[in-house]
Amino acid sequence: MAAKIVKTDAEWREQLSDLAYRVTREHATERAFTHDDFPAGPAIYTCVCCGAALFDAGTKFDAGCGWPSFYKPVSAAAVGESEDRSWFMKRTEVHCAACDAHLGHVFPDGPKPTGLRYCINGVALTRHPKAE
Repeated sequence: MAAKIVKTDAEWREQLSDLAYRVTREHATERAFTHDDFPAGPAIYTCVCCGAALFDAGTKFDAGCGWPSFYKPVSAAAVGESEDRSWFMKRTEVHCAACDAHLGHVFPDGPKPTGLRYCINGVALTRHPKAE
C-alpha cells in the first residue's frame, strides 16, 4: 500500500473550499439536497483532497437521501471505514484510504448486488467523465 498523503491543516485549507475543508477534514456534513447532482454518464469520482479514485458512475444510484449514493467503491482498498458514534447514533463512517478525508457513511440498505448505500458528501468528490 502506498504511503498516506499527509498535509498540515494550513495546506488543506489553502487547497480546499471552506465547505470541502469542513466536510473532509473536520467530519462535517453538507446539508441534504444542497449539492448539485452530478450529470449522468460514464465517470470516475475521485477524492477532492488527493485525487484518489473512489467510485465509478456505474455504481451510482438515486437513493432519495439528498447525497450522491453508490453501491460499491472502485476497489475495497479505495475507502476505509470506522465507527462513528456522533449524534447519538452508531454509524459506519467512510473515508478516503489515501488521505483519510471524511467522505460520508455506508448503510446496509442499498441495492443489489452489494446491498450497501455509500452515502457520500458531493463536496468530497470530483467527477471525471470517461469516454463512452
